[in-house]
Amino acid sequence: MKNKNIFAHVLAIVTIIIWGTTFISTKILLAQFSPEEILAYRFFIAFLILIVIYPKKVKLLPIKEEILFFLLGATGISFYYWAENLALQYTYASNVALIVSAIPIFTVLIAHFISNSEKFTINMFLGFIIAIIGISIVIYNGKVLKLNPKGDLMAIISAILFSIYSILIKKVNDRYSQLFIVRKTFCYGIITMLPILFISKVNLLRTQNLNISIVLNFLFLSIFASVLCFLMWNKAINTIGSIKTTNYIYFVPLITMVSSNIVLNEKISKLMLLGGAMIFVGVYINQSKWLNNIFEPSLNLKQMFKAQSNK
Repeated sequence: MKNKNIFAHVLAIVTIIIWGTTFISTKILLAQFSPEEILAYRFFIAFLILIVIYPKKVKLLPIKEEILFFLLGATGISFYYWAENLALQYTYASNVALIVSAIPIFTVLIAHFISNSEKFTINMFLGFIIAIIGISIVIYNGKVLKLNPKGDLMAIISAILFSIYSILIKKVNDRYSQLFIVRKTFCYGIITMLPILFISKVNLLRTQNLNISIVLNFLFLSIFASVLCFLMWNKAINTIGSIKTTNYIYFVPLITMVSSNIVLNEKISKLMLLGGAMIFVGVYINQSKWLNNIFEPSLNLKQMFKAQSNK
């Protein structure tokens, strides 16, 4: 069991490392494609790959199960990425990165209210505060935080959507194979993406000047960042839970910082290293239980809200 848990943590870390470097591929592709085109091509290619590696006929499930997969496709694929892309159009990329890094705390709060097995602990709260301060230091690096309500709200919505996906996926993880889950989720992701593409007036049939760089970046986003990462992410959640898995999202800005230095030669300041150290400390506290032995075993927010409502 211990080795199984360690393997799940490794899967989560590898997933986050890949997701933390996808901005480079996206940045390259944005020179010729719109965000909606990148989203569509990425998951169309990923779905075709899944059909090749999992060619079995996927039968219709009971209506409740189909609705669940529909929600997984909408929250984890189409509407999550669309909300994030809209946020990037209206506000600063640094704001979006900071808000999306709050996915773990959204996951904790949502899971706490819908599942008795997930408790909101003092360690989670303290770890979140320290990690978010570290992330803010890494992202802004001495610059002034500028707010844009419309874009920041879309970023919050995207973070909540992926948190919901990470919780809902546990409901199907034990009943189906991971290839089946990801293929069906991607299918509904594409179906729910079609109205978005229609609204955005995206023409996926227009002629493009393809080169090896574009092809390789799309393959990276489709094969590694989509098919492989969702398989690993779902497996990690199935083993160690949605909260422990999403905690690794705190590391995304740190991975982005390192990959920017390697690929784009962007400098890493001492302030950014301090922020990175704080992220590590925050995640460590989040995963540990030492404060829970000092304070209450858990902060039962449901009981607190119920008590307030009875007054």
